[in-house]
Amino acid sequence: MLGRLMPREGRFFDLFNAHAERIVEGSRELAAMIGAFTELDAHAQRIDAAERAADKITHETITLLHKTFITPFDRDQIHQLITTMDDILDLIQDVAESIALYDLRRTTPEAKQLAEINQMCCERVKTAVGLLTNIKNPEAILKCCEEIDRLESDADRVMRSALSKLFREENDLKQVMKLRVIYDLLESITDRCEDVANVIEVIVLENS
Repeated sequence: MLGRLMPREGRFFDLFNAHAERIVEGSRELAAMIGAFTELDAHAQRIDAAERAADKITHETITLLHKTFITPFDRDQIHQLITTMDDILDLIQDVAESIALYDLRRTTPEAKQLAEINQMCCERVKTAVGLLTNIKNPEAILKCCEEIDRLESDADRVMRSALSKLFREENDLKQVMKLRVIYDLLESITDRCEDVANVIEVIVLENS
């Protein structure tokens, strides 16, 4: 009787989806920023706006978690999912800020490729999160998670190749240092996407 009178479930899936939209928005801006390497300030401002919006969604999700008696799945899993998603956008913002901080004047094909892989990863995070409402049919969700894992491995390979080329061919030590930081951050975005995929996999396996 008491359980029927307490708040149930809330808007968790709506909040997850809204956050995932901001992640994709930020990743597209970053890919455009690094791809064309023009209008850097405008791209950075839009990334900042996406990150601030995502922070609000994260806060709203955690607040709702404390108010809701019956949640769609484990409370710790909800908290872990939304905070790990938030880590993705934080890193996207870190890349944009680092480009400005280090006054990076030119980019590389490898940085562009990493940014494109990031965008694909983030789009699959959005798809996987959106599928959580149908957790009783886990195959599509787990397939998305496998694609994220594959893309993270692709990013690792690009990263290794990028560093090898950087140390062999770049004579400007400052440029080496700047690009090393950018490469590390870009590759870390795919790591955080993989972290989200791992959280989702556990949710699916424990609740389907």
